[in-house]
Amino acid sequence: MNATRDTWTIASATDAAHARTAVARLTTAAGVPLIDRARFLTAVAGKLRKCLEHGGSWELLLRTHGTDGRGRIDVIVRQADRRPRDCSPWRLSIECPDPVTTDTTVPADAAEIAEALLAADEDTAELLDRLDAQEQQVRSHRDELHQTNQGVLALHAELDAADRSQRDLLEAEQAARAQAENARRLLTFLADASDAVTASLHHEDILRRLPELLVPRYARHVDVWLFDDDPTTPHGHRPAAAVVAARTGRPQHAAAHPGGLPGVDDLPPSALDREHALLCVPLLGHGLLGVLTLTAVGTRFDPGEAVMLVELARRTGIALDNARRYEQHRDTAEALQRAQLTELPTTPDVLLAARYLPATHGLNIGGDWYDAFVQPDGSLLAAVGDVTGHGLRAAVMMGQLRTALRAYAIESDTPAGILTRLHRLVRDQHHELYATAIIARFRPGDPTVLWASAGHPPALVRDPEGTVRILDHKPGIMLGVPLPYEYQDHTVVLPPSSTLALYTDGLVERRAQGIDPGIQRLRQALTALSTAELENDLNAAAESLLKPLLHDSERDDDVCLLLCGRP
Repeated sequence: MNATRDTWTIASATDAAHARTAVARLTTAAGVPLIDRARFLTAVAGKLRKCLEHGGSWELLLRTHGTDGRGRIDVIVRQADRRPRDCSPWRLSIECPDPVTTDTTVPADAAEIAEALLAADEDTAELLDRLDAQEQQVRSHRDELHQTNQGVLALHAELDAADRSQRDLLEAEQAARAQAENARRLLTFLADASDAVTASLHHEDILRRLPELLVPRYARHVDVWLFDDDPTTPHGHRPAAAVVAARTGRPQHAAAHPGGLPGVDDLPPSALDREHALLCVPLLGHGLLGVLTLTAVGTRFDPGEAVMLVELARRTGIALDNARRYEQHRDTAEALQRAQLTELPTTPDVLLAARYLPATHGLNIGGDWYDAFVQPDGSLLAAVGDVTGHGLRAAVMMGQLRTALRAYAIESDTPAGILTRLHRLVRDQHHELYATAIIARFRPGDPTVLWASAGHPPALVRDPEGTVRILDHKPGIMLGVPLPYEYQDHTVVLPPSSTLALYTDGLVERRAQGIDPGIQRLRQALTALSTAELENDLNAAAESLLKPLLHDSERDDDVCLLLCGRP
């Protein structure tokens, strides 16, 4: 074999063995790691083996490079009988950690080749040892991986069980929230509905509001059967369940299937309506007032809604009972008050017109009053007063004040003297009750009017030209204030075609605005009236005066107006 320093001709297996041995020595000397060296030598040997199988003459070129203490070995295999441009050579390179020696001496005898083979076997043995160690490590990792997989599977099973448990808990929580929300909705509706039925003291309003509240959300139809204080009233075409509820005082449920409603008895379906479930609830106050019958919206009543409906019926019964008692109380007080309102006298010097309107909110009988009467000397006394509070007590005190005023007018002919006596009476006999009043005295043929006020809203005077002024003298204290007090008389000239307006605060006072804006509105309304209206028909003028001031039909206080006109 012709061998050169870096080129070998490969014509036989021996040539290939020598070339491989040279490459092995060179890579070993260059410090190439065992595994990289084995891979490199195996690739070179495989290429040489293929060259021998292919036949022909081949060359192996071995080139070395070195830079910065490192090196690179290039192996090029090509056909010796062809030019490089005719075929592409096979090339393989490897990086070396140490400088590459240039000693590529080919072993000369069989002993050296055997030594090279033994060295190769040592490399192979070392590789096998490493492979065994790696295989052992792989087996260890495989065992660990298997255990890990088993743990992961167990963890997945636990997570799946935890997920199912979490879903169950979530569904239970959602159901509980839905129940709580439904309960909150029912309680909110019950509170709002209770406010609606108890806001009015008129049983007609209560009966009208029930269907508005319940239909169609909670009932298809609502029927209220009132006994008018007699539970033996013929029931006519009433469901049997309503009759049983009236007799037993217990809620009844009538349907083709049991309702299972809390606190409600079950009955067969009603002959009057077999298709729908009925809930008949007694209306209880101080006694049995009637029965509320509800027709279900669907096929049955919801238990939670049924509890709410029974409670609403209980509160409705109390509201109806309160309304009935209030109406009786109101009618008695109103009859007493109207019985004490005087008929106005007729005099040539003074025209009189009065209006009294009770309040429309609350217990609407107050202590507003007016009076006008002729004294023995021919003088006319006109008075308007207001007792604090409402109800029978205020109406009784109003009657006492009116009677006392007439009695004191005999002993004292001045308005201030009369008010001073009335103040002593209220202060000494009616503790915690107070009153306001204004009194005016008209003498025949005298245009001057004498007047005095006890904490009352100021009177208004309209002159013949239509100008209206307010008698804004400082009024005295209210009647009944626990202080000794002497009232003062004032005068105002009231020529012919003039009008004096006396009134109570219910005509001008509004909670949101106070009293002063109302007095200005009264002043404007009185200015808007013509002198002809006031002289020709003072009653019609009083009606015209009230309209702009009481355009809203709801009033919190009584209204009293007394017009005194000079013809």
